[in-house]
Amino acid sequence: MRYVSSRGLAPDLGFADVLLAGLANDGGLYMPATWPAMPDLTGLHDYADIAAAVMSPFVGDDLGDGALADLCREAYGTFRHPAVVPLVQIDERQWLLELFHGPTLAFKDVALQLVGRMFDRVLDQRGQRITIVGATSGDTGSAAIDGVKQCGNIDIVILYPSGRTSDVQRRQMTTVDSPNVHTVAVDGNFDDCQDLVKAMFGDAAFRDELQLSAVNSINWARVMAQIVYYVTASRTLAESPTFCVPTGNFGNVLSGWIAQRMGASIHDFIVASNSNDILTRFINDGDMSTRDVIPTLSPSMDIQVSSNFERLLFEMNGRDGGLTAEQLGRFRATGRLTLEADQRAEFIDGNFRAARFDDDRTLAEIRRVHAETGLLVDPHTATGIGAARELAGDQPVITLSTAHPAKFPDAVERATGVRPGLPPHLADLFERPERTHSLPNDLAEVQQFVRSVSRVRA
Repeated sequence: MRYVSSRGLAPDLGFADVLLAGLANDGGLYMPATWPAMPDLTGLHDYADIAAAVMSPFVGDDLGDGALADLCREAYGTFRHPAVVPLVQIDERQWLLELFHGPTLAFKDVALQLVGRMFDRVLDQRGQRITIVGATSGDTGSAAIDGVKQCGNIDIVILYPSGRTSDVQRRQMTTVDSPNVHTVAVDGNFDDCQDLVKAMFGDAAFRDELQLSAVNSINWARVMAQIVYYVTASRTLAESPTFCVPTGNFGNVLSGWIAQRMGASIHDFIVASNSNDILTRFINDGDMSTRDVIPTLSPSMDIQVSSNFERLLFEMNGRDGGLTAEQLGRFRATGRLTLEADQRAEFIDGNFRAARFDDDRTLAEIRRVHAETGLLVDPHTATGIGAARELAGDQPVITLSTAHPAKFPDAVERATGVRPGLPPHLADLFERPERTHSLPNDLAEVQQFVRSVSRVRA
């Protein structure tokens, strides 16, 4: 498999090079040159085996013979549930796909436990070292850190918006005592952190000097690994389900769209937003215009510029990288993106629906689910359950449960009166010492810090 940039100017690369590059050198996101058909999964039931089969066409032999299957077994052996991503029925037509049984209690583990191992294998093969820089709205950072904290070939720096993550989310990043792990509280919001990361990748000299790489969902490997749970979940139901996805950066729901394109039996997708509802406004009304980011009870969705939408836009533009780059430039300049009617008709209408849940409605949904089922759900999952109830009708719907309720105990307790406890391996999280750095939203200062902790040149 070869990979092309969504902006059309970067060289085509193979999987291992795309993994290490993260962002294309023209600022675009890598995409497979073609979409493979779903492999024959007959007789496969173990999640790791299915994962290796689904991802094999994207990886080829870049990792070495049999390596992908071995890495999948290692990665998914870290999960606390034997099914890895169990499906739980909550009423006659609704299911939850629990994606939070990994080490850091969030769906990002499903990809990053694997991606970290892929990084280390490729770097070992090549005798190289890299510096990972990433931005997080809450969950990516801790999952990325956990995925690479034992990797001898990687230094990692994670930027997070100061005061805009939950205490659990922050501590899962700042209490990791590994010499290759560094966290930075940025005086700004998630979009500011994401812009800093993109600017560092856009500085060619800095990027080459420190051998920068990315673990955000701008890295194709993240999106690829998430395709798998759509495949396993859709195989479970007799009817083609709707998937409802709590959505911020668009990477998770995009993975589902790719699974459908490969041949997975999926009816359509519901995008659930919080008060930062740019995607809901776009899907329902054609209004993709940025507004100020509003802090909410579901901070991982507090995003106005959804990076992975660029990959879908590239498809909508007939894979015209120049047109995609031009549109994104206008979007950055004006805060507004406009699509043609035929693009909406082919790619949005009939494929995506959307609903918005503000904090009050989110709390009400957490309360209702607990009262009716006894389950505690986190605020992100609650937006999804609410959107599914609002829009799915008689269609069977699988809502992605993206985080363990204990990651957001204040919101869950506020809604239900019950404070969810952390699993045993994190029971002492609030007793562990924190170490982090606070920096302004200033590219030069952040670059200076990254340079100071990277050991690429050592």
